[in-house]
Amino acid sequence: MKFSIQVNEGPYQHQASDSAYQFTKAALEKGHECFRVFFYHDGVLNGTRLTTPPQDDRNIVNNWTELAEKYDLDLVVCVAAAQRRGIVDDGEAERNGKDATNIAPRFRISGLGQLVEAAIQSDRLVVFGD
Repeated sequence: MKFSIQVNEGPYQHQASDSAYQFTKAALEKGHECFRVFFYHDGVLNGTRLTTPPQDDRNIVNNWTELAEKYDLDLVVCVAAAQRRGIVDDGEAERNGKDATNIAPRFRISGLGQLVEAAIQSDRLVVFGD
């Protein structure tokens, strides 16, 4: 089965991000395909490389990055939600006159069209969070 995942909550204020990660990892380990993981609303906070949890805590951002590297996942951060929450890549920094970026490795910023395409291309779109 081909899944796409939508994550609507940030990495440390809600269980949704952990659940989405665990679901995606388990599905991939069972041989299913993941077309795309789309981070929306506060979920875009999963895509900042500046997250620095305590050493004895899980690092959800790194978990997503490592999973993406292992399975060549497409991790997409919604551009409008990212702009509102200060998630910036090279293109957004240039367009908006910012002097730094903070997007984590393997994440990319794009629009809602990527979510629509994911829903069309997948057997199931599974949404985590409100």
